[in-house]
Amino acid sequence: MLKRVNGPRQLAGIPIRDAAFPEPFPQGLEYASPARGTWNIVHTGMLIPQAHEIFVCAASCLRGVVLTAAELGAQDRFSTVEVREEDLLDGGMEELVIEGVCDILEKLPQKPPAVLVYTSCVHHFAGCDLKLIYDTLLSRYPDIDFADCYMNPILRKSGLTPDQLMRSRLYTLLKPRPIRPDSVAILGNDLPTDGDSDLMALLRGAGRRVHEITACKTYEQYQQMAESAVYISYYPSAAAGGDMLSARLGGTHLHLPFSFDFDEIESSLQRLARELGVPAPDTAGRRQQCHAALARTRPALGDIPIAIDYTFCPRPLGLAKLLLDSGFRVERVYLDTITGPEKQTLEQLKVQHPDLLLYPTVHAAMRFHAPKEPSAFLAIGQKAAHFTNTAHFVNVVEGGGMWGFQAVLKTLELMEEAINEEKDLQGLIQIKGMGCSSCL
Repeated sequence: MLKRVNGPRQLAGIPIRDAAFPEPFPQGLEYASPARGTWNIVHTGMLIPQAHEIFVCAASCLRGVVLTAAELGAQDRFSTVEVREEDLLDGGMEELVIEGVCDILEKLPQKPPAVLVYTSCVHHFAGCDLKLIYDTLLSRYPDIDFADCYMNPILRKSGLTPDQLMRSRLYTLLKPRPIRPDSVAILGNDLPTDGDSDLMALLRGAGRRVHEITACKTYEQYQQMAESAVYISYYPSAAAGGDMLSARLGGTHLHLPFSFDFDEIESSLQRLARELGVPAPDTAGRRQQCHAALARTRPALGDIPIAIDYTFCPRPLGLAKLLLDSGFRVERVYLDTITGPEKQTLEQLKVQHPDLLLYPTVHAAMRFHAPKEPSAFLAIGQKAAHFTNTAHFVNVVEGGGMWGFQAVLKTLELMEEAINEEKDLQGLIQIKGMGCSSCL
């Protein structure tokens, strides 16, 4: 007799009062929703201008990254080396990588200034000598900078995640230069920082020259980031890379986290001002602006239920708390883990808003979660839009370049805009790497 072992198809949300930190949901078979707007390692590597990516892995793994490169229209900057079963068994993995990369480089119409070589989990399982590989490549092509990159799913649950590793590898090719005290580099973002953000306003007011990889058009412009005296990261996955770059090149790294907490924003601005040697901005006016915007937007949304997901920003619980404390009807937050910076917010929400529902996004039962008929939800983020089946959603990923009090004001503006106009849900959320120059 057959016995069902995977449990019920429906997964109910859990009240936040019952949520465990850091993993409120059991791990197991995972589901990938069609909401694809977040960036992946292919998109992120392409941020290094004029660089060429080479992925070395099995055909089944290559399928996804090949499609990503095709969607980007970046096939001319992308190549693959296929690993087959016999390559694992005959002990020639190092030769496969070396000769495969060299063959690709010899066939390119022009040698790139930098090559990002992505090895995969099979190389680690086979005990592949990666140092030998890169030493050999550098000896054969001394005019090319090689970066060791990784497409390694076994790293997802321990140590630096693939996302953290990729964001750190973006800056390993920077070569030491004389430090310019007036230069600052913003690190680790897939999307450019908004010019009207509080962060950029402070940097401009201090007369600093701002480098950001998203603005680099040539490899030389990318290398100019090495002259920065201060490195700033604000996306959580970028912090480790900022520390590594600081240790290697000597600049000061400040992690100024993306946040919806007014006190934390003010503290970050004060910290940056001290490092730059300029007066800290008076935030009283900005706080008042945010409170006024919250009071104005609340009646405009009425009693519309709101769902938030973690792809919109790195602090979904922080956003939920801000809105709930201001009287908005936030009913759901979609996330799979709760990060360390949100632990205190979790405890506060357990006391102040214990009925807020948390839902996972990768649990296998979520395949059946989205209703067939459109709902009345306002979704903040693509996954929330998918799981609530709503055309009224804020179409932003990874914070969208927002930072500080400006992030509060812009989010409220986008929420009101989303209520007043419908979006093409299926057409928008399935395109990988929102913000990329997709050919679709």
